[in-house]
Amino acid sequence: MPDAPAAQPRRRGLCLVLAAPSGAGKTTLSRRLLAGDAGLSLSVSATTRAPRPGEIDGVHYFFRTEAEFAAMVAAGDLLEWATIFGHAYGTPRAPVREALAAGRDILFDIDWQGFAALRAALPDDTLGVFILPPSLDVLRARLEGRGDTPAQVSSRLAGALADMAHWRDFDHVVVNDDLDQALAGLAAILLAARTATRRQLWLAPSGLPLS
Repeated sequence: MPDAPAAQPRRRGLCLVLAAPSGAGKTTLSRRLLAGDAGLSLSVSATTRAPRPGEIDGVHYFFRTEAEFAAMVAAGDLLEWATIFGHAYGTPRAPVREALAAGRDILFDIDWQGFAALRAALPDDTLGVFILPPSLDVLRARLEGRGDTPAQVSSRLAGALADMAHWRDFDHVVVNDDLDQALAGLAAILLAARTATRRQLWLAPSGLPLS
C-alpha cells in the first residue's frame, strides 16, 4: 500500500446527480448536502427564461436568449438540455470540464432524462442517485401537504410514478424516510466515489505514488 504524498492528492472531480419524484425531498437533501460539504458546488444551468427578482446571471443561471441558447446547442456547448414549461434549460460543457479537471465535484439537480444525457456525455465522471419516498402513501401525504388541489395532487402523483419507473437506471437508491439518515447515505456515496481508485490522478499505473 503506497504512502500518501505530502501534498494533497490530485483527484479528478465527479458529477453527482440527484434525481427524485416530486415530493421525495430532493431539494432539502441537496441544500443540506451542499451546506455541509465545501468541496461540492451546484451546477449552474443555462436557461431561456427571464431572471426572477434577486437572480444573478452566472450565479443562479446563465440567462440566454432563445437564439443564444440555440447557438449553444448547435455548437455542442451543452452537455444536456431540455425544454420545460416552454423554457429551455441546459448544462454548459466548459465549466463542468474545467471543474472535473481541477478535482472539484458538482451536484446536479436534474431529472432522469438529464441524467441519461449527462452520463452519455461523461460516462466515466457521472454518478447517479435516485431518491425515493418510503411509500406511496407518504408521498401522497407530502404532496397533499403542499396545499394543492386534489386534481393537482393526482397529476403530481401520476408524474411521480412515471419518474420512479426509472430508478433502475441509477447507480444508487436512497430512501428518504429519515432526513438525517438519507443525508448520511448521500455523504457515504459521495465519499466512496471520491476515493475510487480510478479518480486518483496522483497514483502511477504501477501503483506507486507519482513523484
